[in-house]
Order: sequence, then C-alpha cells, then structure tokens
Amino acid sequence: MAKQVAVSRIFNAPVEMVWELWTEPELVKRWWGPKHFTSPVAKLDFREGGRSIVSMKAPKEMGGQEFYSVWEYKRIIPLEIIEFIQSLSDSEGNKTDPVKLGMPPDFPIDIKTVVTFREVADDKTEMTVTEYAEFGTISNFAQIGLEQSVEKMAAIFAS
Repeated sequence: MAKQVAVSRIFNAPVEMVWELWTEPELVKRWWGPKHFTSPVAKLDFREGGRSIVSMKAPKEMGGQEFYSVWEYKRIIPLEIIEFIQSLSDSEGNKTDPVKLGMPPDFPIDIKTVVTFREVADDKTEMTVTEYAEFGTISNFAQIGLEQSVEKMAAIFAS
C-alpha cells in the first residue's frame, strides 16, 4: 500500500466556495504550489475522465523553473469528493519521467489524490487532501508543499 501525506483544514467559507478552489482556474492559480511559487497555467477540464494541466513556477532565486502537472479525474461527487491522479507532465499534459525534470529517482510517477469536503458548521468547511504514493526521499517535501498550498487556500478566504 502506498504511503500517504494528508492535510486537513477548516475554512471560514461554505462548501461551495471551498469547492471552487478546485474548479475555477483563476483560484487554482492562487494556491497551486508551495510558498513563493506561482502558478502561471491552470487549464481545467473538471469532469470525470477530464484532464487538467497546471503549472508551478519556482521563484528566480530557486532557479525559476516551471513544472507542469496533469490531473486525470477519476471520481467527482459534487461538493463532497474529488479523486484524481496527478503526474508531472510537459506543457501539453503528456506524462513525463520525473527524473528527466531533475527529480530524485524514487519520485512517484503517479500520485493518487483524494480531496474531501465536509460542512462542519454554518459557513465552515473541513477540506482534507490526501496524496497516496511511494514518495521516497521527497516525502517531507510532499507534506510541506501540500501544507503550504493549503495555507495559500486559507489566505484566499482571509482576504
């Protein structure tokens, strides 16, 4: 069984607004990637069987490289669950060997990602993101990156 990294967060927003973080390209661009990274690209085909292409760009002082990922949606239950496989890709969404992008040899090719949404009070939503993969040497970075992305989500509702 694959290892997992997971982050749960309660947002001061109704489920519909938290859900939109995953379905609206301009919102995805505001949170995808760790702290100090930007997300120039978010082409979403949000439906079961759909494929989205998103990018994260490192800051200049970290090399400025842009990494693309493809999200292949497996299961969507509106306002409850989003399940997809995320993989590093080229800018067209073709899966790419992570090693060719400078990642360690044990970097996972496919990361099963499950996002759940639950109303916990009036206008409060608990969202949990769980990633399943053999993360190897990057498992700490995977956890930190996920936590930082969720922090960026929370900042959207704080403003």
